[in-house]
Amino acid sequence: MYNNLITEQKGHILIITINRPAQLNALNKETIEELHRALAAGDEDSSTGVIILTGAGEKSFVAGADIKEFADFSIAQGGELAMNGQKNLFTFLENLSTPVIAAVNGFALGGGLELAMASHIRLASSNARMGLPEVSLGVIPGYGGTQRLSQLVGKGKANEMVFTAGMIKAEEALSWGLVNYVVELEELMNKAEEIAAKILNNSPTAIASAIRAINANFEDGVNGYETEIEEFGKCFGTEDFKEGTSAFLEKRKPNFRA
Repeated sequence: MYNNLITEQKGHILIITINRPAQLNALNKETIEELHRALAAGDEDSSTGVIILTGAGEKSFVAGADIKEFADFSIAQGGELAMNGQKNLFTFLENLSTPVIAAVNGFALGGGLELAMASHIRLASSNARMGLPEVSLGVIPGYGGTQRLSQLVGKGKANEMVFTAGMIKAEEALSWGLVNYVVELEELMNKAEEIAAKILNNSPTAIASAIRAINANFEDGVNGYETEIEEFGKCFGTEDFKEGTSAFLEKRKPNFRA
């Protein structure tokens, strides 16, 4: 089904592993297209409540884009590359109704860090190294990196990371708010699944609404408060709202995944 991915279903959790270890899991066009398909399939599958995204091996989550594919591109081709990549993977991922946890194992550079930042929750192994080295190649991040990094860590830190093209260690990423947790490599997937299990206790329709409301805060021309009001109101018309409130009043645990 996929040449560059491994997918595994563990109950209500879909684990997608980028499997190009010889290339440190670098993103080429085919891998981006396969990630789009795998994420879309997980989102459309009602039995999947959380998606975990990680890289094969112990060295790298994703070590960037595959430079060989665009080294001779024109201005128009470069713009098209960024536009298609953002539309088909990075923005698509950010707006997915199913929450995505990025389990960053090792290097997350360039497109790899952009992939992690487009995910809803990030955790990293203690050996992880993160950075946006694009200016060292005479280009800038093109998959949303300049926007999402400044949203997550602030303008000053984002400027520093982009301008220096340097890498930061996992603990520094944690202190900057770039990742939620740092754990030892052997505990990384366990931690991701632990967070996923907590998410799975809750209403999938409400979580999808929360994703839309939170993302609205970062969309130009969109009033996030108005989106929140709209999404809040919609929740009252869902079966999950009926189940959640009934369970509360009956002093039992809700069953959102019957």
